[in-house]
Amino acid sequence: MPDGVPIDAPIEVFAALADDSRWRILVQLSRSPASASALATDLPISRQAIAKHLRVLTDVGLVTPVKVGREMRYETVGARLSQVARRLDDIASGWDRRLERIKGLAEDAN
Repeated sequence: MPDGVPIDAPIEVFAALADDSRWRILVQLSRSPASASALATDLPISRQAIAKHLRVLTDVGLVTPVKVGREMRYETVGARLSQVARRLDDIASGWDRRLERIKGLAEDAN
């Protein structure tokens, strides 16, 4: 994880994921690491825009650059993605517990 990225920064992560282009880049990188140039050939986004989106994704810890020869390739950070997924699961579990309580109260009232 890049230095300076807080362990728990869901707002920044979700803001980064809210952009459709960044989401597409992340999906593409989840399939295999790629350079900005390779992503530009696969996606309808300019290389300059891809570089900006990669910077945002890197800043929030979702992707990391890896130098391969003279090329910089980007890959997803599985641990960071898993952390975000766990946060969402925690939130969903809380809602499930609340709904179960409401259901129980409604059934007791009948």
